[in-house]
Amino acid sequence: MKDGFFRVAAATPKIKVADPVYNREQICEMIEEGTRLGVGMMVFPELSLTAYTCGDLFLHFPLIRRAKEELKKIVEFTAGRQMLVFVGLPWEHGGKLYNVAAVICNGQLLGVVPKTNLPNYSEFYEQRHFTPAMEFQAETDWFGSRVIMGTNLLFACREIPELVVAAEICEDAWVPCPPSIRHALAGATVIANCSASDEVVGKDTYRRSLIGGQSARLVCGYVYANAGEGESTQDLVFGGHNLIAENGTLLAEAKRFHPGMICADMDLERLCSERRRTTTYPAQDDGIYLTIDFSLNTEAMEKEQEKKLLRFIDSRPFVPQAKEERSRRCEEIFTIQAMGLKKRLEHTGTRHVVLGISGGLDSTLALLVAARAFDLLDIPRQQIHAITMPCFGTTDRTYQNACTMTRKLGATLTEVDIKASVMQHFSDIGHDPSVHDVTYENSQARERTQVLMDIANQVGGLVIGTGDMSELALGWATYNGDHMSMYGVNASVPKTLVRHLVHYYADTCGEQELEAVLMDVLDTPVSPELLPPEDGVIAQKTEDLVGPYELHDFYLYYVLRYGYMPSKIYRLALRAFAGEYEAETIAKWLNVFYRRFFAQQFKRSCLPDGPKVGSVAVSPRGDLRMPSDAARRIWMDDLEKL
Repeated sequence: MKDGFFRVAAATPKIKVADPVYNREQICEMIEEGTRLGVGMMVFPELSLTAYTCGDLFLHFPLIRRAKEELKKIVEFTAGRQMLVFVGLPWEHGGKLYNVAAVICNGQLLGVVPKTNLPNYSEFYEQRHFTPAMEFQAETDWFGSRVIMGTNLLFACREIPELVVAAEICEDAWVPCPPSIRHALAGATVIANCSASDEVVGKDTYRRSLIGGQSARLVCGYVYANAGEGESTQDLVFGGHNLIAENGTLLAEAKRFHPGMICADMDLERLCSERRRTTTYPAQDDGIYLTIDFSLNTEAMEKEQEKKLLRFIDSRPFVPQAKEERSRRCEEIFTIQAMGLKKRLEHTGTRHVVLGISGGLDSTLALLVAARAFDLLDIPRQQIHAITMPCFGTTDRTYQNACTMTRKLGATLTEVDIKASVMQHFSDIGHDPSVHDVTYENSQARERTQVLMDIANQVGGLVIGTGDMSELALGWATYNGDHMSMYGVNASVPKTLVRHLVHYYADTCGEQELEAVLMDVLDTPVSPELLPPEDGVIAQKTEDLVGPYELHDFYLYYVLRYGYMPSKIYRLALRAFAGEYEAETIAKWLNVFYRRFFAQQFKRSCLPDGPKVGSVAVSPRGDLRMPSDAARRIWMDDLEKL
């Protein structure tokens, strides 16, 4: 299984009530289709061999016996097919009838899982025909041999240690304490649900929320196959609302009232990573469970996944795609940033802040956040001291934008030209100003920080940091220069999100001139402006030097959030940025990312305070406790294979 991806399917055949022969034919056709698609696990609806709506026909011997005979044909049909299959049918055991999911793989019936919770309310009357699951495993007859029957069964793949599957049936998921809870705690990473949930107004929304929420709570994959067309419509209609979820994310959803199959590639490595890092997730306890092993040859699956990976890979994982959700997220982040600064000002009794304003994205966002925090505290915005410090690389465009936005926001603008002081510093240390090296650049950044700190002392204020998380991840900050502040409001905001936050403010500020200047800031190339401009235009473009921030933010998300290997991140990036970047470009900047990420940890180990806004951050106090001198060999070895 390459990179932890495993292909699953939820299938709803068009069936006939009380016709196991016809239904078996439809099920086998779907298994065949799944084989062609490289599916490794397929789940069919509850009682799909007979139909859920057979009523008292469930008590008739011909139906019960024929269903079992047709199941045998399905088992035989799967021989040589590398797929784990769950099929629902009525099953007689010990003189009682059970609603079960038969678990099949490669010509073998691995086990039978009975339904625990039988609804007997409203339109449901399952207790009329079926018996609830027994408490412990039992051996049940299978044409002269014996097979395990019980709810505490785990199906573990020999070739894929991360793949451990358990089953529950329909109503089991709707009760206060579903069987899937103990399944997951026993080690199941994927839950199969054979279901027959009828359609009434609004039920689809609740069902979607239920399955997504259960997958999130259990940090598992969840494959939900629902009954559909062909069920009796005497009193009910079934829509075939199939769902595939992974840790709260909906990977695939069927269009209701259309029989068929949905497929998705689950990321089992992602699930296991999330369970490892969540310290409140209990350790496995499978003391009362029986583990049944099965084998899969994943070669066909991997070939199909190479053609097309059946899951959406967002190229901008920090930025919601939908405009409405993006706007809601931006408003929330602004509020988190402002509330963080508000608390710090209240705690210190400070009523002034000082920040450097360059006309770039990061300082613009910091100024906007400061304005909101001051409004929350009912402090005049004039007590926000925005300091513009032109030097060798400053362009007229960024200078004018910095001045205009400061005035429009009502902050106090102060200009401190640092050219003379930097030149004096060059003289003091014996540096030739015609040599535009790192000393030339960093001297300006440190001089600016000294100015900000000293003005903060003058006014009794706090220096607000402007650097963002993407720069911190790459170490693209001057140590003890722009790297340092008294509170970094942008410290956990990635560059791709900074851009959308500024855009959101421009769209909602209601001030035409301010909107215009903010839009021009968005159109300005990202630059530290430490080298002289060429013909009045920015000469030093950050993304030409360290690479596109949209790539680095993508890498950052998967490195910190899930700890993926470089080769897997590369594979995901190829799909996410198809048509935007060539493979060589993606590999080049991925290499740069890892080299800088490991080499520059010492800058992150002493970061100023700043509010966390998302699931990924680099604060040394809780989010990234990484040694500054860690070796990067195993990551670079993996990169070399690219």
